[in-house]
Amino acid sequence: MSDVIQLLPDSVANQIAAGEVIQRPASVIKELVENAVDAGAKTIDVAVVDAGRTSIQVIDDGKGMSETDARLAFERHSTSKIRKAEDLFALHTNGFRGEALASIAAVAQVELKSRQASDEIGTLVCISGSRYEKQEPCACPVGSMFSVNNIFYNVPARRKFLKSNSTELNNICTAFERIALVNPQITFTLRSNNTEMFNLRAGNLRQRILDVFGKRFNQELLPVNVDTTMCKISGFIGKPESARKKGVHQFFFVNGRYMKHPYFNKAVMAAYDRLIPQGEQVPYFIYFDVDPKDIDVNIHPTKTEIKFENEQAIWQIVMAAVKESIGMFNDVPAIDFDTEDKPEIPVFNAEVAPSAAAPKITLTPGYNPFKASSTPVRSSKLSSASSSSSSSVPFTKSASFNKPVVDENWERLYDGLDDEPKEEPNLFSETELPETTPSSVLEEKSPSHYQYKGKYIMTAVKSGLMIIDQHRAHVRILYELYLQQLKERTFHSQKVLFPEVVQFPVSEKIIFEKILPEMEAMGFELEDLGGGSYAVNSVPAGLEGLNPVKLVREMVDSAIEKGITAVEELNQDLALSLARHAAIPYGQVLSNVEMENLVNGLFACGNVNYTPDGKSVLCILQQQEIEHLLG
Repeated sequence: MSDVIQLLPDSVANQIAAGEVIQRPASVIKELVENAVDAGAKTIDVAVVDAGRTSIQVIDDGKGMSETDARLAFERHSTSKIRKAEDLFALHTNGFRGEALASIAAVAQVELKSRQASDEIGTLVCISGSRYEKQEPCACPVGSMFSVNNIFYNVPARRKFLKSNSTELNNICTAFERIALVNPQITFTLRSNNTEMFNLRAGNLRQRILDVFGKRFNQELLPVNVDTTMCKISGFIGKPESARKKGVHQFFFVNGRYMKHPYFNKAVMAAYDRLIPQGEQVPYFIYFDVDPKDIDVNIHPTKTEIKFENEQAIWQIVMAAVKESIGMFNDVPAIDFDTEDKPEIPVFNAEVAPSAAAPKITLTPGYNPFKASSTPVRSSKLSSASSSSSSSVPFTKSASFNKPVVDENWERLYDGLDDEPKEEPNLFSETELPETTPSSVLEEKSPSHYQYKGKYIMTAVKSGLMIIDQHRAHVRILYELYLQQLKERTFHSQKVLFPEVVQFPVSEKIIFEKILPEMEAMGFELEDLGGGSYAVNSVPAGLEGLNPVKLVREMVDSAIEKGITAVEELNQDLALSLARHAAIPYGQVLSNVEMENLVNGLFACGNVNYTPDGKSVLCILQQQEIEHLLG
């Protein structure tokens, strides 16, 4: 049997490796910008055309490369970051594997111009699909300039499955933000189709966060700073009132490298226990500084997943640091008592306090409470009459001292008291009293629908007992209503009395501008104020009581999360977002008429069993199950 195993050509091997390293144009920018940071650049300029499909250009003022290094850099596993295996546990750079440039050159047309400060002339290298086309001297400034054109030109399947330009540009902005946030000492610029999107000047970390995500973050950030023997943690966390359900900016960085760490995310959220509503998240920008030998960054091709040696101990440190920051800046709600005009109550001290004698009790030995006393007076008239009569009639010796002499005319004192009482007027006419008929009582006591705990509506059907989730049922009804209005363009707007301003960072602004025409068709009126700020002047009719800023922001977050591309899918997502906000909330008590309308509206929908996002609306408890439960 002949041999079947053979070595792959370098071009094919590089294309295979590129599938792990270079997933989209954003991956190219990530690798090239990280190389520029490792080269000691102070200014990095990025320019893209057609969201990176046509062209990606990265210019830096770093160390540059010699003629030999410029050629050798595109070979697989060629790197200046490490020399031996032990160096993997002492990494202080972003790249180390030497696969990025080889992978980029395998799926695109690359042009490199580079010059060192010690050289008078630079080097030009052109590579297309892992093939060297030319290398020659050229004039260029100190540093490197990479130009990547026609990405995936030789891999049609990969190019076909790229997302829309807005989605890919959003991914580029996300990758750009992650690098810019961890290097505030470097000046970054990002241009898309000759339009400047980012212009981040060098400064401190707080200023960099505000430049990237907007000035509104300034009032929502609390500093975090703790230094232990195991790790050093710094950065900023959000206040509890900045919590949101979607679109929250959460970043972990370790030794100048972005990472995803769900375990540490739970530690941060544990510190906000009972401070934020369940299901909501808070923004944070937390930076770890640990010994490189205590982490392993080589467990994932994108190097975004990092393994820590002492994860449980660091978990406790993170939670304690966040709790300390929240408490230090008095951001935990406290019970404040009004101490104004309070009485001064001294503290008792037995040593200082004078000795007080016990109170004495005096008793009257001859006192008898059962002895007969004088008759109590009934009125002032009686008291005056008795006093006058008693003063004129003297007591005899035989008479008891406690028995007064009674006047014979005592009956005159009660003249007129035995008359018939006057009839009191009736303040309430009989016609005003509600007339309760047996039929109304029966209707009230025996409704056709029953609401349970303000959440479920129960009604009897032929097969048993139907239980309907009132919120989900209303979501289904409103979703189909809004979707129909979107198709027919019959939405009506309602002016907002006091317009509110919503601000988007650059990455969210791209998606917002895409969905803006559909939002305007739904009844929203948004005015561009510049700098990513928009004034909400009108909302669709029926949504007047909702927070317009929160509504618009969550609609954009949903579009980013789902990566909406088609107009129909976008309409569905917008209709669902509106329906969720306008639907009957849990806990709202409904009358019989409201429950009847809700049930009728639900069964008029095309799908009564599930919400648009696949959650069950109703269930039926079969009569046989009820009889079985009752025995």
